[in-house]
Amino acid sequence: MLSGLLTLVLCQFAGEVLVTWLGWPVPGPVAGMLLLFIGLLLRGLVAGHSVPVPLEQASSGLLRYLSLFFLPAGIGIFFLPDGFGGQWWPLALVIIPGTLLALLATALLLQALLRDRSR
Repeated sequence: MLSGLLTLVLCQFAGEVLVTWLGWPVPGPVAGMLLLFIGLLLRGLVAGHSVPVPLEQASSGLLRYLSLFFLPAGIGIFFLPDGFGGQWWPLALVIIPGTLLALLATALLLQALLRDRSR
């Protein structure tokens, strides 16, 4: 599991370095996730292997507590209402459709993957 966490941290670091070096307007962790995805994709295509067990264990452990990562942002909104002033409607108009689109995309992807798996 330690090697899985190390892999995740190294991918995040590589993403930070890449974004800084190229001057991309993308967060480093997002670029690191993309690097990890490409690495796993190549590993699956070339060697035919699935996700390494330590990486799977580390990521499952982090995903189990994913909701805790959103807690500080949610609390910040309630303790800093003056910063949001009259911006509640624009925020709601962005968050609600964005959430619905994400749910729709997830449902459609799940249907496609389950359809392919049943064949």
